[in-house]
Amino acid sequence: MNQGIVRHTRVFTAPRELVFRCMLTPEHLTQFWGPGGMSAPLDGITVDPRPGGAFETVMVADDGTNRYTMRAVFDEILEPERIGWTELESGLRSVSTFTDLGDGRTEVTIEQSNMPAAFLTPEAQAGFRTSLDKLETYLRTLLAASA
Repeated sequence: MNQGIVRHTRVFTAPRELVFRCMLTPEHLTQFWGPGGMSAPLDGITVDPRPGGAFETVMVADDGTNRYTMRAVFDEILEPERIGWTELESGLRSVSTFTDLGDGRTEVTIEQSNMPAAFLTPEAQAGFRTSLDKLETYLRTLLAASA
């Protein structure tokens, strides 16, 4: 049974356009997508960033024991402000909003609705936050490389 709305907000020290691009580019997504202990190989990521376009990822446990495929369709793309997609299997809807804070920082708010009960557990939510941690680390690496 699907239920619940969850909202995550994180401020990244990176320009909005870069954070937005990271969320839609397979070469970036492979660097951080998925919770700690999992990776998303580049050859398992499909992104067609337009309403009705496919968004698919395959996440693989670091120890090779589990694989999780997520298949979704983009509902909206408003560059560089908003990305919305709906998972085909679960019906989970995710909307990410990117706010330029005007000082080189970007606030990202991710609102997920129609959440399956298993995704609402404290463990699942903690796992989701680790993917934001991975994004934060990746953005720092990108910015340091371009400095």
